[in-house]
Amino acid sequence: MVTLFTTPKPFRGHSGIIQRNALASWTLLHPAVEVILFGDDEGASEVARDLGIRHIPEAPRHPSGFKYLNAFFARAQEVARHSTLCYANCDIIFLPDLLEAVATVSSHAPRFLMMGRRWDVDITEPLPLAQPDWAAQLRTKALRDAKQRCGQCIFYFVS
Repeated sequence: MVTLFTTPKPFRGHSGIIQRNALASWTLLHPAVEVILFGDDEGASEVARDLGIRHIPEAPRHPSGFKYLNAFFARAQEVARHSTLCYANCDIIFLPDLLEAVATVSSHAPRFLMMGRRWDVDITEPLPLAQPDWAAQLRTKALRDAKQRCGQCIFYFVS
């Protein structure tokens, strides 16, 4: 199984909607998936509580205010329940086939690095996650309307 981890921007406005959508989609991947939200950004503790995900507020920062991502990778390796870790930007929605891809890759090699780029989809409101076909609807919308980012634009890592 997989532990997904991330750090958000403040949960307000459009960023709040898309980040909450993303985190909620992660919780629906499988009951055994662990989700860890790092950071003390506005709304993080409330969203973590609402979604039932693990929240670690400590967020080492550079004097400029930017977070040290390497600190989250190190901390996730220390505290994760699963040995397979996935870091993703906090606005990346994962569909159920993520776990199938991880299983396929990991079956070929015990050590691996899987990376992916995103499809930019205009989402302005909460996803209908209670509907059983929400993922199929989103996939259809992405294939019809979205633009896939370039190969150098990596938005998640699984190892």
